[in-house]
Amino acid sequence: MRLAKAMDATKPESNGKVKANAARRKDANAKPAPGARLAAAFEAVEKFPVLIESRARVMRAATAETARIGELVETVESDVGLAIAVLRFANRSVSAGGIASIPAAIEVLKPSGVLAIAGTAPVYDFFEPNGGREMRPERFRVHALATQQAADEVGRTVGWEDRDELAVASLLHDVGRLVIANLHPGDRGHLDATIKTPEQRLREERDRLGIDHALVGGVLARRWNVPQRIAVAIERHHAEDAEGLAAMVATADMVAHYSQGEMVAGERLQAAAKRCGLGPDGLRSLLYELPYVRDDVSRVSEPCPLSARELDVLRHLSEGMVYKQIAGEMQLSVSTIRTHLHNVYGKIGAVDRAQAVLTARDRGWI
Repeated sequence: MRLAKAMDATKPESNGKVKANAARRKDANAKPAPGARLAAAFEAVEKFPVLIESRARVMRAATAETARIGELVETVESDVGLAIAVLRFANRSVSAGGIASIPAAIEVLKPSGVLAIAGTAPVYDFFEPNGGREMRPERFRVHALATQQAADEVGRTVGWEDRDELAVASLLHDVGRLVIANLHPGDRGHLDATIKTPEQRLREERDRLGIDHALVGGVLARRWNVPQRIAVAIERHHAEDAEGLAAMVATADMVAHYSQGEMVAGERLQAAAKRCGLGPDGLRSLLYELPYVRDDVSRVSEPCPLSARELDVLRHLSEGMVYKQIAGEMQLSVSTIRTHLHNVYGKIGAVDRAQAVLTARDRGWI
């Protein structure tokens, strides 16, 4: 009996059984488990490409004789792919608490670490085809930056304390859209922005797909170990009762959509702005200013009271140089550099190096 069973086990399967088993294997390969698909979509977002221009700027700033930290921060905060990678890698290095800002992440990684990230990341260029992606990277980056710019202006107006965290939350507020684009390649709901408000499109996402990009974005942020307050802001930026950081991002998101000629609900925007502490006059001013790309300074700069030498000292300070390096660069003594800087303080009313550099930048002198 045992021998008979063993023989039966070694007999070749019938054609029907072979076909059925092959079909089951094919079906298993064609339809991976939902958890596996979601994990693959998350991993795809973590490989979101970096703009080639951003990579070039990182290389220049990180390989300068003295690394230009300010330029590194500005570049990373202007590129979604870089910001994602820098935050992810920096947060791997901390045990608790999480890193919520790009300056703090760069402090952990050092310029060399940021350079390594930028140098090994996938890249894209302006105007190139999607390369098989559902959402064009530059389209996504442009809206993210418009929201970040609006958020920074709201933060400045209402006196928001942590503008660095606000920059991260606003830059990454729609990151869940990238997950959905990978999970549902045929979904084109994000293209209806000129005829539907963000909230209408969010509800349709839920109805069509059973999930929405805000909720998925919050999950993704927690996966990267960013602090809970950032994840909550991403997750709740479309909520009617959003408060705090989430309300700031909600207001900025709607202002960005408006500035790009897209549909927004005026009552919803005014309510979100009010929860931020931004009144009607402040909101009107924001809507008037932000459709245009403006420098932080007026076109007509204030006459500069500083000498050419004093301006050179400030320029070198703005690049992160210390007194000894500046002295070597300008072929002057360290004491002369200190004297020049002391004269700068007196002429423009600054109390320290940082304020002197910021004042000179704001007034268009450097």
